[in-house]
Amino acid sequence: MTAVQRRAIPLGVGVTVLLLALGAPFLGASLSYPDDRALPATASSHRVGDDLRTGFRPDPTSDVLILLPEGAPSGTEDYARALSRIPGTGPVTGPDGTWSRGERVAGGDLSARSGFARLVTVTSDHDPRSDAGREQLDALRAVPAPAPTLFSGAAQADRDAVESILGAVPRVLIAIAVTTFVLLFLLTGSVLLPLKALVLNVLSLSATFGAMVWIFQEGHLGGLGTTVTGHLIADMPVLMFCIAFGLSMDYEVFLLSRIGEEWRALPGRGRAANDEAVARGIASTARVVTAAALLMAVVFAAIGFSQVSFMRMLGVGLALAVLLDATLVRLVLVPAFMRAAGTANWWPGGLRSSRDV
Repeated sequence: MTAVQRRAIPLGVGVTVLLLALGAPFLGASLSYPDDRALPATASSHRVGDDLRTGFRPDPTSDVLILLPEGAPSGTEDYARALSRIPGTGPVTGPDGTWSRGERVAGGDLSARSGFARLVTVTSDHDPRSDAGREQLDALRAVPAPAPTLFSGAAQADRDAVESILGAVPRVLIAIAVTTFVLLFLLTGSVLLPLKALVLNVLSLSATFGAMVWIFQEGHLGGLGTTVTGHLIADMPVLMFCIAFGLSMDYEVFLLSRIGEEWRALPGRGRAANDEAVARGIASTARVVTAAALLMAVVFAAIGFSQVSFMRMLGVGLALAVLLDATLVRLVLVPAFMRAAGTANWWPGGLRSSRDV
């Protein structure tokens, strides 16, 4: 540990740059909700889904459903005609006719009328979870409608699911950060150490999420045997964050408690005492933290043997997060940071009798 402290700045900067580089792919993350491709390629529903996506035009699972719950004052003819001109659409069917590329090609579907409500079905040539399918949905929603509309279908359901999952994330992250800061401040009496814990956890988790994008979204390492769709499953990063953040904070509390005990037991309050407390605290907890991390990594890796892609993503991601946290973060970044900060680590409580800042 003293070797890390002697080279605190270069090692701290080097590991930080490494974690940032590992996390860079997450800037291009695309989130979606799972469909049949989350199952093994041999599963019946997966095989049927592949056949529908590749062998049938249009794919019946790609339909966009548009409901005018209050009806339309002048019918749906002009609206359906405009929808049919959107690139990538097939026939557009409503109660008043069927349209293709702006031309009426057949009669309407009488079952698409229920009281005042009108239903318009837009067939699509695009995978509803692809970028093209999402852009097409935006184009369809931008078409002026004669009355208020409600959208459904696989593309809209995917969008609603992702927005529902991510909508509360900013508030949740703020609540977690504030709670973590307050509890660690009460534990250590320090302002800097809780901030350090939050920043290092963000670095560790960003590296994990970047690896998930690189493997499961971009398809490197063969997507570890999963079907690569170009998206991450939306609820996995949120679930991984909650579990990995909780585990890393558990290690953090254990480690800071031991370092704090050593700090209070040493006679001095200068930089040398800070470095000694950090070295002793990490040395006395390293075996416990490493053993616990290895056990958790084995358990999470076992989840990664699941044949369902999002379970494999969860297992691999959590195993990687635990190993990164127990090695690069706890054994390198923590002592490097606390060495560079010196006795400022313990401000305001730790400097009351300081003689050497």
